[in-house]
Amino acid sequence: MKTDFNFYELLIVGGVNFLILSLRYLLFAGLAYLIFWVWKRNKFLHKRIQSTFPTHDKIWYEVKYSFLTMIVFALVGIGIFLARMNGFTKIYLNISDYGYFYFFFSLLVYILFHDMYFYWTHRLMHHKYLFKYFHKVHHNSTDPSPWASFSFHPLEAIVEAGIVPIMVIMIPSHPLVIVLFLVYMTGMNVLGHLGFELYPKGFTKGRFGRFHNTSTHHNMHHKFYNSNFGLYFNFWDNWMNTNHKSYHETFESVASREKS
Repeated sequence: MKTDFNFYELLIVGGVNFLILSLRYLLFAGLAYLIFWVWKRNKFLHKRIQSTFPTHDKIWYEVKYSFLTMIVFALVGIGIFLARMNGFTKIYLNISDYGYFYFFFSLLVYILFHDMYFYWTHRLMHHKYLFKYFHKVHHNSTDPSPWASFSFHPLEAIVEAGIVPIMVIMIPSHPLVIVLFLVYMTGMNVLGHLGFELYPKGFTKGRFGRFHNTSTHHNMHHKFYNSNFGLYFNFWDNWMNTNHKSYHETFESVASREKS
């Protein structure tokens, strides 16, 4: 077990982390932006949640803070690397050590735990004494683009990144589970900031949809601030009565629109 690392080794680890994180952001946010905001914009315009579009200056603001977030995430990645090398994590490399059932079960645990973690840290960052220090940067995008999906103040970025260190310390975690979790998280995060509603009418009242969040759900959070705090699922907003009172009505209004 290696416990000492020189500056250049850690710099390489951080640099690789930053490159992978940045490429993931550019791929997911970039494709969503190019498809829905540029290439097929007119095709999906009737599914636009808000009637206006953010300015180019606002979009560059989102990109700038997102890359700052990638730096914070890369630093957290260095911390996880050092923790694993010193035996402080439960990361394992052979799937056979725990089997495929546990492999997929642990991915589900990651997603469900993160959904809870996000809801409560999100609500905490909306506290009047914390909001301006942690969460105001993200909420400066009242009409977010996909580029806003990681537009955080560095303090919020630390909170958002905290889920992975917590999980690798708490439960046995295969690296591929972490990768799949991060892919899922990024995709859902970009969807929440897409600005267009892709789910069909009636989705939020359906057997599956009533438990799952939509682009409209998070877009309304950016617009109205004090409701719709959930990430992937609607469990916590339902249980805590924090869904916006007009959420389902607004969703139906957008999802029911026909292309003119």
